[in-house]
Amino acid sequence: MMRQPLRYPWLDLDVDERSAPVIAVRVDADGSKGEVPDHSHRKGQLVVSFGGGVTSRVPGGLWMVPPHCAVWIPSGMAHSNRATANARLYFVYIEAELVDLPKSCCTISISPLLRELIVALSDGLQHDEARRERLISVLLGELPLMPVQQLHLPLPDEPRLKRIAAALADNPADRRTLAEWAGHLALSESSLARLVVKETGLTFGRWRQQLHLIVAIRELAAGASVQQVSADLGYESVTAFITMFRKALGKPPAAYINSVASR
Repeated sequence: MMRQPLRYPWLDLDVDERSAPVIAVRVDADGSKGEVPDHSHRKGQLVVSFGGGVTSRVPGGLWMVPPHCAVWIPSGMAHSNRATANARLYFVYIEAELVDLPKSCCTISISPLLRELIVALSDGLQHDEARRERLISVLLGELPLMPVQQLHLPLPDEPRLKRIAAALADNPADRRTLAEWAGHLALSESSLARLVVKETGLTFGRWRQQLHLIVAIRELAAGASVQQVSADLGYESVTAFITMFRKALGKPPAAYINSVASR
């Protein structure tokens, strides 16, 4: 399916030209898969999902944003965002020196209080500057307290590993073993194993599992069934998929999606 650009409420929005310390914007997917292509800006950005799924890609990694979570993208970092058709998004732009968040990307949970603050700030509050300043102060104080979610896939720059990553992204059900990939790339199995660990910090099996988790959460958040996702990822049985998911994230798929949606 062709991806459509996400729709901003302001066609001329340039967040770096605006002096406001925090700018919150609702962004619509319009019922189709949406994308914001590679770009960067001076302000740091929170990509916040209120429903559906979003993935943010930055140099060296892919970050998953399940419902009621956000990914923090530091100032000046090139990135792109892809959303499922049912996504409900807010982009929050923050002058980086005003908030105590990491200098690298991370996925964080967003509390009900922060969700309400973001909605209120997106409404503009042009005629109540004092209230706007109070809400911004609370938001900046609460953000550093939010728990971090481990929903990151390292994307190596090494050309041979980029070929594997591209193939697995196109077909997550690809079950070629490390030995089969090594033969395809004219490497020994041990050499490829060392290369994967060096470039990603993960074993090949753990790296592929992390890709499966990110794809699974994105599709489940978009409304796909556990059975469908299990089949799409090439698992021999739904039980095997659920077991992998529970071991990695502490809950079976349905319970995990419900838990992040109810926070």
